[in-house]
Amino acid sequence: MTVRQLFVTTALPYANGNFHIGHIMEYIQADIWVRFQRMQGHQVYFVCADDAHGAPIMIAAQKAGITPQQFVANIAKGRQPYLEGFHIAFDNWHSTDGPENHELAQQIYLDLEAAGLIERRTIEQYFDPEKSMFLPDRFIKGICPKCASPDQYGDSCENCGAVYSPTDLLHPRSTLSGATPVLKSSEHFFFKLSHPKCVEYLKTWTQDGKLQSEVANKVKEWFTPNEDGLTGLSDWDISRDAPYFGIEIPNAPGKYFYVWLDAPVGYLASLKNYFAKGGPLARGETRSFENFMASPEVEQYHFIGKDITYFHTLFWPAMLHFSQRKTPNNIFVHGFITVSGEKMSKSRGTGIDPLKYLSIGMNPEWMRYYIAAKLNARVEDVDFNPDDFVARVNADLVGKYINIASRSAGFIGKLFDHRLGALSPEGQALVSQLQGQASSIAQGYEEREFAKVMREIMLLADQVNAFVDQYKPWEAAKKPELRDQLWSTCSTCIECFRLLSLYLKPVLPQLVSSVEAFLGVESLRFEHATQRLGAGWEIGNYKHLMQRVDPAMLDQLFELEPSREIAASNTPTPSNSPSAKDASAGPFIPGGEAIAPEISIDEFAKTDLRIALITACEAVEGSNKLLRLTLDVGEEKTRQVFSGIAKHYQPQDLVGQLTVVVANLAPRAMKFGLSEGMVLAASHAQEKEHPGVFVLTPWPGAKPGMRIH
Repeated sequence: MTVRQLFVTTALPYANGNFHIGHIMEYIQADIWVRFQRMQGHQVYFVCADDAHGAPIMIAAQKAGITPQQFVANIAKGRQPYLEGFHIAFDNWHSTDGPENHELAQQIYLDLEAAGLIERRTIEQYFDPEKSMFLPDRFIKGICPKCASPDQYGDSCENCGAVYSPTDLLHPRSTLSGATPVLKSSEHFFFKLSHPKCVEYLKTWTQDGKLQSEVANKVKEWFTPNEDGLTGLSDWDISRDAPYFGIEIPNAPGKYFYVWLDAPVGYLASLKNYFAKGGPLARGETRSFENFMASPEVEQYHFIGKDITYFHTLFWPAMLHFSQRKTPNNIFVHGFITVSGEKMSKSRGTGIDPLKYLSIGMNPEWMRYYIAAKLNARVEDVDFNPDDFVARVNADLVGKYINIASRSAGFIGKLFDHRLGALSPEGQALVSQLQGQASSIAQGYEEREFAKVMREIMLLADQVNAFVDQYKPWEAAKKPELRDQLWSTCSTCIECFRLLSLYLKPVLPQLVSSVEAFLGVESLRFEHATQRLGAGWEIGNYKHLMQRVDPAMLDQLFELEPSREIAASNTPTPSNSPSAKDASAGPFIPGGEAIAPEISIDEFAKTDLRIALITACEAVEGSNKLLRLTLDVGEEKTRQVFSGIAKHYQPQDLVGQLTVVVANLAPRAMKFGLSEGMVLAASHAQEKEHPGVFVLTPWPGAKPGMRIH
């Protein structure tokens, strides 16, 4: 077998916040593929890094009173619990602010300049007159010039995927101040993506099998000529003016690379950093980073989300090719992850908190299996449905797979001194059938058809369980004359369990590590699928390998925080705080808790309070706490809001009533659906002494949609 050398990355997360479940899904997908490749005996270098540059991080650091470098370092400190928690085994994690990225980005730029693909132009750029700074693309919002979708960023549309200049936006506004930006002149640097040699190269590169068919078809649209007959590809503005946190452009004081130029270079920089730290030496790799990347044997793969396809399928390969560097063998694009059909979005505040998932004791390999059971090689969204999650994990992993070992290992240990016996002809045929699926399962992993692979494995598990049901070892154990049949049946189960574990290992690495210890086998690889343990093989004591999902855990995972349920929190004040001590001394503490810290009128103005009409209300099945309210806030459509007031109000008593809602609160995905705001209510901090929650209602005459000032 030829040993492949693979360089694999995932998209670099922006270093302005913690990981969300979308990151974890992508990392799990790539990690499964990498683990499979290693089980095939291939050499894989799996790296990632924090995307550390750009105006958002600079501005966030200023607000925090620290340097951008300190801000990024603080974010980086929190990465490991997520990666270790979900068994994601990167070889190296770096930062795009590392010296390797500065060096590589500047050299690639100089190589592109030498190739005649960099051009300087004086352009008009949006400037925030209140903040006295040029606005980065992502700090400008307006109406998309292509599809007219509102509230789109200054560089691309999340609705139609169009890429454009901020000056193309309709009705632009600064997201920093809300002011209408003005145009000011500045010299900028452009990568000439519209140059004929770039266009011709990319037309070939994007259509020769390196992309999924639907991605390749989408890319074709970007080559469509405009009304002037020119290619649809536009030259790329790769520079930003100071102040900016990024990498300086050589020989251009006060100019910095736009973050999207140096971010993908971070893939190479992380690998170079790994080589410099000596990581490859442990694998017998003696080449330098430069020689490794120049080798035609090395294959390069990127796993990315569909929202960054444009940058990775056009700019990135063009940058690499025309700077005389290796281009990717494939760009693997995946869809988004949703909860019960609702799109997750960090900016909207929706999604599953991965650390909360881990902190409440949920098994990370439940999530790995569930995501694998949903993923395929196409660009399709993955939906996390809580009920489906419980059913799949409990039925498939525990009820089918783990059940095989738990139904047979005890008999082997107690009655046959932990040793396997000879297989009956029927048992041999079953084991052979499972072995015969190895190539199909391997092909599925290779092609990233993980859902298909999981279905195949569970169908095999069904056959093994049917075999067990046919020979009923629990009954055979009671009949001495069936002792040999019992031994053969249970031994067959253990042989099959080993094969199923081998097939599931890329998805369930920790669990299968326990299986390997229990079976007394070396680290399972796909070449072992042709082997058998055989009569006389000694296994260990069986210990239960995986618990079922408790549905209550899902309730806890999606439970609203108290501040999301009612505006006036009924969370007791900490007992060691001054206000708690004062509250017990007399009635002068309003509502049983101290007034919150002072805010400015500008801070208060950010909260958009509106009059809402409750047009419908119903209890939420599966919750004794929540009511589902349908609200008319004067918009074209109604909103759905979940409120934790079920113990205090009957649904029918609220219908037709006016109330007050926080209208600009980021939506939140819950187990039961999306909550699109927050109804205001009052309560006393000492709930036991002062029971009750009181929904706020306006005076007569107020109408839905009116803003509260």
